Amino acid sequence: MTRIARQKSTTGYYHIMLRGVNRQDIFFDDEDRQRFVDTLKRFQEELNIQITAYCLMSNHVHILLHADEELSIFIKKISSSYVFWFNRKYGRIGHLFQDRYKSEALDSDSYLMTAMRYILHNPQKAGICSVESYKWSSFCK
Repeated sequence: MTRIARQKSTTGYYHIMLRGVNRQDIFFDDEDRQRFVDTLKRFQEELNIQITAYCLMSNHVHILLHADEELSIFIKKISSSYVFWFNRKYGRIGHLFQDRYKSEALDSDSYLMTAMRYILHNPQKAGICSVESYKWSSFCK
């Protein structure tokens, strides 16, 4: 069966989601989370991607970004770099992320703001803590 082509955003903004395989954790400690954030920043600069918002949860990640043509390359680089590091750190092999990454094209300002609120409010909706006190999102950065 062939894959359905990803929808291209007219604005260049996308809501990206990466989930752990079988919904398993992809971050075990703050070092893991910091490594992922550092990886995001490194490839953002390299590929000229604008990250507008992000939120790292224990078993998934949300990223709101602006990208022209480099989106799939960016996701491939951050995911493969992080998985290589994670697998080496924990002495494991195999996939860390479930399926392909999910992406939603954001084609209006109102949809962009809705997606940003959704991403940044994830910890609060999950009952972890308030939006303002969650360390692993871009809210306070």
